[in-house]
Amino acid sequence: MEETTRHPLTLARLALGTTMEEFVSGIRAAAARRDLRSGTDEARMRKWQRGTTPNEQSQTYIAEALGWPADIVRPNDRPTWLPLAADGVIPPRTPQFCVRMEREALRTAMDRRTFMTISGTALATLAADWAAGPATALAQAHDGKSISDEFVVLLEGTAQRLAGLATEERQHTPALLDACLSNVTDLLTHGRCTPALGLRLHTLAASLAQTIAWHRFDLGRHTHASQYWIAGLHNAHAAGDHDMGAALLGDLAYQAAWRRDHTTAAGILHHALTRAANPAARCLLQLRLARTLAAQGERRAVLRALSAAEQHLSDTGTERPAWCAWVSEADLAVDSGQALLDLGDTGRAHQLITEGEQLLPTARDKTRGVFLAYRAASYLDLKEPEPAAAAATQSLRLARRIGAPRCISLVDALLPRFQPYQQAQGVPELLQLAAA
Repeated sequence: MEETTRHPLTLARLALGTTMEEFVSGIRAAAARRDLRSGTDEARMRKWQRGTTPNEQSQTYIAEALGWPADIVRPNDRPTWLPLAADGVIPPRTPQFCVRMEREALRTAMDRRTFMTISGTALATLAADWAAGPATALAQAHDGKSISDEFVVLLEGTAQRLAGLATEERQHTPALLDACLSNVTDLLTHGRCTPALGLRLHTLAASLAQTIAWHRFDLGRHTHASQYWIAGLHNAHAAGDHDMGAALLGDLAYQAAWRRDHTTAAGILHHALTRAANPAARCLLQLRLARTLAAQGERRAVLRALSAAEQHLSDTGTERPAWCAWVSEADLAVDSGQALLDLGDTGRAHQLITEGEQLLPTARDKTRGVFLAYRAASYLDLKEPEPAAAAATQSLRLARRIGAPRCISLVDALLPRFQPYQQAQGVPELLQLAAA
């Protein structure tokens, strides 16, 4: 219980691993850099940590002592401007903090008591910092046991095979993925390798963190998913991979939209698009932007985003990264349909969603389950309960077979809308199946 009641400033200090004395020294040093003097001492720090609000100047010193730029401070929004994660502050992007974020995510992954969500303000700050950050890679070699190229190749191959399994098989892989990321984290901490191998390890860590995050997200464990996506973002930055960084921001935006925080989602996606270069990556980001703008009723902006997504998808001259190699005409059709559905164009939306589901390859059954749930929703909007029940039933059966709880959640959310149609064909069977 103690952890959940600690003041954000306390959590921030503990996340940095600094004592009260060291933190006070950092605040005084921030003042000294301006040829000023801060009267901060441990007694004053304790007052701040009990809820007393520092003045604007002191808040600036606090931000710098935490490693963040002074312009993060919004004096009237304190302590909300502190970029907090589940167990402390979201740290600046350095290789050392990449490893710390990974270890924290792995440590809390099995702890179901962790429930503090990451605020939209913190995510927006993180995205803005990434978009404005330096383009140079941060990976460094370390002292310790030498790491061979052959071993890194083995780890890369293992991670690729685990991530590439069919959905029905992937439900059995979380422990293996956690172990693989833990191994990579240990190598980044204690290994010694060339700068080129260091970059590859950071890239691998980012990829593994992204895959694990989606596992956690599908299970509804949103705080843990956020931790992994943020850890992946730090590693992508360390590797100098801007497209991967944009992808991880896109995942965080998807999560924000799932929680119906569309303002945060749109802001993150706009930042991600500033540095994404690969056409497939930009297509995926534009589709997600269209979806979240549609939820806000921004018709013109939605149509612009969908047009941009279609244009990027047609650019086949660039090799796609593995994390977005799956983006296809099916995704364009269904996401376009869902966006139009939110805008009220149900006829065209239904047509696109149906076309997209039919285009989807069998290897993407989890996505098929999501698409079927979307199709069911579009039929309900047209007041056609029979085909809606058929699509929802198919989605629910598929989701249960492959272990896709997010698809089950989508169908569960539709069940109240079927209540007025209990005499329609297929609806009683759907409700009975859902209750089983």
